[in-house]
Amino acid sequence: EAQLTEEKLPIEVALSGQMLRREPQLTWKYIHQIESACRGARHNVAHQVIAQMQERFETVCVLTQNIDGFHRDACSRELIEIHGNIHELHCVCCDYEAWADDYSGIELPPACPRCGELVRPRVVLFGEMLPEAALARLERQARRGFDAVLSIGTTSVFPYIAGPVHEARRAGIPTIEINPGKSEVSAIVDCRLRQRAAVALPQLWARL
Repeated sequence: EAQLTEEKLPIEVALSGQMLRREPQLTWKYIHQIESACRGARHNVAHQVIAQMQERFETVCVLTQNIDGFHRDACSRELIEIHGNIHELHCVCCDYEAWADDYSGIELPPACPRCGELVRPRVVLFGEMLPEAALARLERQARRGFDAVLSIGTTSVFPYIAGPVHEARRAGIPTIEINPGKSEVSAIVDCRLRQRAAVALPQLWARL
């Protein structure tokens, strides 16, 4: 059953690029709710282990669909935030950009201090295209190849998230899934750890 907002709209409609253009107050209402729900939360030990892996190995590329910025907070460097980061704000008309640790002091919908037009978070809303720069980085990393691919805590319903796992399988590259639940790639990975990332990754790191 579709999740409906207070306005009796599917949440996918309220959080769409089209709705942001038509009724920015409405879309910002639910963007604000998402931000406030995770306000004060921090990255966990799993994010820290991934960042530590980047110190040990030549290249550890992190592809995330999360918009919370936790991988960046944990100091991951080779980071592709394919859906953006909720803390990055920008004007839809001029080159104004800003960083918001939280939205507590933001008037909704926010207006650009330079030109007065709408300010929005640099995230991918429903119906919008993925950012070209992030896609280009992902393609460059895919061309370089991988020694192993780990799928961590995702249902892999988006083809660009599941893609590296499928490509690795076709190339005979080891694949590992860390996920207490079942995902779209569970049946094809070489090794499946049915645990939360915060439990499995420190154990895996200790063995490395």
